[in-house]
Amino acid sequence: QVQLVESGGGLVQAGGSLRLSCAASGRTFTAMGWSRQAPGNEREFVAAISWNGNTDYADSVKGRFTISRDMAKNTVYLQMVSLKAEDTAVYYCAGRRYLDGSRRGSDYGYWGQGTQVTVST
Repeated sequence: QVQLVESGGGLVQAGGSLRLSCAASGRTFTAMGWSRQAPGNEREFVAAISWNGNTDYADSVKGRFTISRDMAKNTVYLQMVSLKAEDTAVYYCAGRRYLDGSRRGSDYGYWGQGTQVTVST
């Protein structure tokens, strides 16, 4: 059974930092990504990492968020700094069986349950 389990969410003040983790089990993913969904909004792309370590970020998080992975642990991370109120959302990790990451949620076949990030002002 394939599972993606996110952790590390919580409540943080604006300007603070959080590190999200996503542990995959049941298969190894060559590309993984993070998306988020705020109340009343559609799910949006945040970051992706490809098989060779190449990364891609949404403009809204570029320079503040960093995606990384530990292949040995089959885990992907999202380091978030300088958090803003508009970063408040449920964050989801996703895995795909292709080499490159993608900005399209439909390109990912596996999703975690999500972890809540709330940034207070």
